[in-house]
Amino acid sequence: MLSKSDSSIIDISRSRGWVLEPHAKRIMANQGFDIPDFVLTDSIQVARDFLKKLAGPVVVKAVSENILHKTEFDAVVTGIHDEQTLEREMTRLKTLEGCEQILVEEMVEGLEIIIGGKNDFQFGPVVVLGLGGTSVEIYNDTAIRMAPLKPADVLSMVDSLKAKKLFKGYRKKPGVNMEKLTRLVVEFSLLVMEMEPQFQSIDLNPVICTKDRCVIADARIMLNQA
Repeated sequence: MLSKSDSSIIDISRSRGWVLEPHAKRIMANQGFDIPDFVLTDSIQVARDFLKKLAGPVVVKAVSENILHKTEFDAVVTGIHDEQTLEREMTRLKTLEGCEQILVEEMVEGLEIIIGGKNDFQFGPVVVLGLGGTSVEIYNDTAIRMAPLKPADVLSMVDSLKAKKLFKGYRKKPGVNMEKLTRLVVEFSLLVMEMEPQFQSIDLNPVICTKDRCVIADARIMLNQA
């Protein structure tokens, strides 16, 4: 269920028409979904300390009310391992229009999938599952079901994909944790049912799936106007 803080985020975001990524992820985290460890900051020193704590690569993203599609503005940088690159990219990102803070988060590698929710004018809330990341536009390999979903629906959706072998493990690469993926998609379908009056679309893309985790690496919520 949506908490009071979740509802407040939606109310504050309604005039903009969409929810900023850190706030969208906070809503997802409040549902018990796995999100990357992150800091939201304008301080390079705070970002450095976070990088040291992780002892692994980070992703940096510009957070701006003027930037909805980050890739169009080169507003996302992945695979940052060192402080020099971190400082350089944060400095660049802060020059983008409306950017006052930077999202610095752990980088997770695995199969990129998309989990989406849409309010269909005829059928109501539907859930989309498929190959994600930039591949979603290239291959258009997705399955759609009406919400709410049951575990068997999720398995059926995966089996209908051309990329189903990637989910189950292919050429010695490990598959995804189907138990966690199934739970995530089922619970997400309940969330879109609850949010039906409030949203136009919800895109979790990519969700990074491994044999251990299904991590929401990006989240975007488009809202209905009051």
